[in-house]
Amino acid sequence: MNILFLDWPCFGRNDVLHYFKEENFNVTLFSHPDYDLRKSDNFISEANKIMNVTSFDFCFSYNYFPLLANACYSHNLKYISFVYDSPQVKLYSYTVTYPTNYIFLFDSELVRQFRKEGITTFYYMPLPVNAKKINTLLSKPYNKKRLSADISFVGSLYNEEHNLYDRLKNLPDYTKGFLDGILQAQSQVYGYNFMQECLTPSILNELQNSIQYKKNIDGVEPLSYIISDYFMSRKLTSTERIEYLTLISKQFSLKLFTSDPNATIGFCQNMGAADYLTETPYIFHDSKINLNITLRSIRSGIPLRCMEIMASGGFLLTNFQSDLLRHFTPDKDFVYFENKTDLLNKINYYLSNETEREKIAKSGYEKVLKHYNYKTIFHQIFATTD
Repeated sequence: MNILFLDWPCFGRNDVLHYFKEENFNVTLFSHPDYDLRKSDNFISEANKIMNVTSFDFCFSYNYFPLLANACYSHNLKYISFVYDSPQVKLYSYTVTYPTNYIFLFDSELVRQFRKEGITTFYYMPLPVNAKKINTLLSKPYNKKRLSADISFVGSLYNEEHNLYDRLKNLPDYTKGFLDGILQAQSQVYGYNFMQECLTPSILNELQNSIQYKKNIDGVEPLSYIISDYFMSRKLTSTERIEYLTLISKQFSLKLFTSDPNATIGFCQNMGAADYLTETPYIFHDSKINLNITLRSIRSGIPLRCMEIMASGGFLLTNFQSDLLRHFTPDKDFVYFENKTDLLNKINYYLSNETEREKIAKSGYEKVLKHYNYKTIFHQIFATTD
């Protein structure tokens, strides 16, 4: 196969290129500083030069890029994109309707929503992981004192100064109270995200007056989506992560690996940021319990964190995500909690039951190794796109 690969600093870049090399595919790397823009004549011109000279079987990118979709469509070239980011406003570009697109999302509920609107270019696919590479890495020396833990959480707290929800200003008290009420109600429910549908026209009008949102030049994204996924989901995730971690740290030893080394969260031991390539596999492998608290814009999907915890042979304790049940068996491959009380009870139980905990971690690892490696996942993608 001849593949045109959009080269940008994405997760999984080296793993997918390694897989393509193992399959003896010919890969042409294409990079351009405007790849993330919605309009760039120079990007289109440079892409055209490559597509005019070489015949490709398909173009591939992690995440979806409208500019690349335009170039592929004009050349009738199949464009396969695998989206791992959430939220992803580019999916609301009119370009997603091009018949040359094959857009794979790891969130089946989001796929269902797009297909309900008659957009047939979206497909569901869980994210792959390179468990063999992780296993090789684990055989090398590492800082066991820093990277081992009873309980660990690796991820953002979404409490930065640019948190969009906290920057909503000059809203009427009723509107702010209405939004806070939605957040409070959603905090009691996992498995169904209802925030967007709760935003009434009058509330959205007040919000538009506040933020003056302008759609992207090729975009059809509704304001309700922007507010729910970029403002409210991140705010709720921040609140939940801080509350859960604070609660856990009062009773158990917990290490937090996050980008803000100065954040004080309960009695957590803040270890600062963990290097994605050289440290997180060790954390996942050497933590007795690895926590996942999903970003709320992910409706049903399995976050990459969950897949990588299992790929590292780690024990996964997560909130409920319905797509996990498509691929894994609760209490056999992983464990999920339903509320704060259940979370604390399960932490206490699995810290005290090492044999059962290690059996679950081993089962999750073996399933990921067999069914969710790059070769297996991409064979499914190729079968879909043929």
